[in-house]
Parts: sequence; structure tokens; C-alpha cells
Amino acid sequence: MEKTLKSNDNQVLSSDKVSLPLPPSNTPETADEMEIYGRFMRHLRLVPNSRMEIKVLSAIQFTSDMLDLTDALVAKTLVDLGLRAPRAALPSNYLEHVDRSLMRSGWEVGSPTASALELRNFWDKIGEDKFAPARMETPLISETLFVET
Repeated sequence: MEKTLKSNDNQVLSSDKVSLPLPPSNTPETADEMEIYGRFMRHLRLVPNSRMEIKVLSAIQFTSDMLDLTDALVAKTLVDLGLRAPRAALPSNYLEHVDRSLMRSGWEVGSPTASALELRNFWDKIGEDKFAPARMETPLISETLFVET
């Protein structure tokens, strides 16, 4: 017999390809992180979709809209708190930042943070495409020159 869930049931949101973040310590210095975490987790339960990747991306976008922050900042904060998810669950501007930082060595300016390295290890573990950063679209500037003779 299958149990039916009501919308107010406190069900655990989990997936083998998504690891949800842990709350930050409750100090005045982490008040902004706590607000991002709280709004993200509240909205995550309400997204009407069965795919966890879509739930995470939607909750990140909702949180960034509510707090008037960029998607990348919200995603970075959640990844620093322990969010591990496939590339499809993260905003493209954050993925671009992580991909560019992972192409640098650890001692360069703009090198990856510890959470970005852990995220890459998680992606390797779940079988994400290792060459996705190499396929990143590079913007080109082209101008035409008209010369009258």
C-alpha cells in the first residue's frame, strides 16, 4: 500500500545526486548566510516538480529574487554551506565562475575555493562531464572595417 503525501507533510528531500546544505552557525556574522539558507530550504519543499535538480535551481532563483542578490552569489553561499548538486541544478553564471577558477592552479589569483574543489570531486563521483568547462562558449568581438578607395 502506497502512502500518499499531503502538501504539509515534512518529507525528507533527498536524492543520490543532490546533497543539501547544512545551516550555518547562528552568529551575527552569518546572518546573511542564514537568511539565504532559510529561504532556500523553505522554497525547496514547495517546488512542484519531481526532479531534484529543477527543485534546487528553482529554489536558488527564488532566493536570489527575494533577497535581490545574483544567482551566482546565492549558489556560491549554498555550495559553501555544503550543497552538492549536478551541473544542471546550478545557475549558468555560477558554473562559468567555477569552471574558470578550476582551470587555474591553487596559487594563482582567482584559484578555486575549497568548496569548488569539493564540488568538482562530487561531479566526478556522480559522473558529470569532465570536459564541460572546455566546451564553454567564448565571446568574440568582431568588427568590420569599411575602407573607401
